Amino acid sequence: MALTKMQKACLAAAEREDVVREGVHGISKKDVQLDAVKVKNVRFEVGAATKGCMHAHVAYVLMGRIKIRMADGSEEIFAAGDVMMLPPGHDAWTVGDEACEFIEFSRGTDDYYGEA
Repeated sequence: MALTKMQKACLAAAEREDVVREGVHGISKKDVQLDAVKVKNVRFEVGAATKGCMHAHVAYVLMGRIKIRMADGSEEIFAAGDVMMLPPGHDAWTVGDEACEFIEFSRGTDDYYGEA
């Protein structure tokens, strides 16, 4: 898809919603859509966690820290200023006594790993 026009959306003005899904607690998001790209502000409160997430993510961490454990057991902590790219099949939870907030960029099926 070729970009044919400049676009603008205000993420700060979007309404924050709680994420309600099995295996998820303490997470909220707000998002805006620009043609084929969705941009989300995601917030994991202190103690928030998700288990068995099957979505891919590309995000920039604004504040706090989040630990990711992949299905193969590998782990990484991402902190403010880090960019993370996660394949499907991971658990995530906040680390420390500060909420973690990040900006996520997604497109279509979020197929960043070349799978159909």
